[in-house]
Order: sequence, then structure tokens, then C-alpha cells
Amino acid sequence: MADEKDRYKNPPKPDDRSDNVGKLQDMIHDTIENYREAEDYLKLHAEELSSEEIARIKEKNRHRLESIHGMRDEIIDEVDAGNGVDKKD
Repeated sequence: MADEKDRYKNPPKPDDRSDNVGKLQDMIHDTIENYREAEDYLKLHAEELSSEEIARIKEKNRHRLESIHGMRDEIIDEVDAGNGVDKKD
């Protein structure tokens, strides 16, 4: 078991939420790009894929849409909390 004094040699970093909105926006952009690429892939190769593979891709895209909605809600929460917004002194 760690010695009590060793516990605080590497204290946790402070919670810096100032760039969360930007990170979330980047994640949304990347997720939309992945969604579109999967849709394009299905259009081009549907005849070559098994029904299971098609279902898997469609399910993954459904999860991507849910994630996008969740990330957009997180952006709203961050903005409401004043995070990621330049504050005038």
C-alpha cells in the first residue's frame, strides 16, 4: 500500500473546462464525418456486404447520431455554465 506522503507526489491536475466547447465541436465534426463516410460506403458497396454487416454499420451510425445529440447538449451545458466562453473582465 502506498505511503501517505507518496500519495501527493503527483496530485491530480485541476479541472480546466475552458476548452471543452472547442473539443466537443471538434468531436461533433469528426463524428459527422464518420457518419457520412459510412453512409457513402453503404451506397457504394451495399451489394457486396452481408445483411449483418449492413445492419452493423447502420446501428453504428444510429449510435453516432445519439452521440452527436449528446455532445450538442453538453455544449449547451458548458455555455450555460460559462465554460468555453470568453469572459470580459
